[in-house]
Amino acid sequence: MDRDPTDRPERELPWAADEPPPAIRDAPPDPRAPIDPTAPISGHVPAPEPRISVAELSAHDWSAAAPNLYPLLRPLGTVGVPLATIEPAALAAEGLKPHAQQLVDPGPAGLAVVYAIASGGFDVIVNAGHLLSWGVGPAELRAAAYRNLADWSARAGWTAEESGSRRLLSSDTGEGWDASRILLPEVRALIAREVGATGGRVLVGLPERHLLVAGSLMPDDPEFARLFGEFVVEHSGGADEPIDRRVFEIVGDELVPFVP
Repeated sequence: MDRDPTDRPERELPWAADEPPPAIRDAPPDPRAPIDPTAPISGHVPAPEPRISVAELSAHDWSAAAPNLYPLLRPLGTVGVPLATIEPAALAAEGLKPHAQQLVDPGPAGLAVVYAIASGGFDVIVNAGHLLSWGVGPAELRAAAYRNLADWSARAGWTAEESGSRRLLSSDTGEGWDASRILLPEVRALIAREVGATGGRVLVGLPERHLLVAGSLMPDDPEFARLFGEFVVEHSGGADEPIDRRVFEIVGDELVPFVP
């Protein structure tokens, strides 16, 4: 039985359910008609707005850099230009080098302190070229960096643990400034107050950038010093940015190497 070619089954068009069918041109376009400024251009994608990273902006603009500066602890033997002794002439000479060295300050117990611009997941270490571009001196750099660290530290939390006479306090936020907190006098005072409340010696570990740990060493618990030291060595050995494998102690307001 032959089927009538005009007798076609009804078929639901893909747009029929939720939108009108597309317009079909039934006449050629008028080449003399004005161009519609709102009409899309086939294949054209608007260029994205240029984006300037914090690091790029901060490299030349002190007002952009200042809120993002932080001090960072570095291991013994860190090489750089001593910030405390650099003079204007030496600063200019160093800043004009294609690969200027990082600026370094002495830290506690022989550690070094460098300064970093935080920029969305990575840091830019400050060198003499930055100071030249910003037009500021060492004092302004330090003041901004330590102010930012103090503001961050005031908001950052601590983890406290107790086991008998043992007290532990640690900072492990993952934000990058945990070990640097020990540079703040108010943090050293807090650790001495919280950890040393039972009268023991206050041990401190700085195994890596992302960890500061402190514990109480009581006279009747000499084993704790060994366990604490093993913990520091283990975490420093597996760290991406290790600082020190030594155990330190807070004596008065100072951080000094621990001597059993």
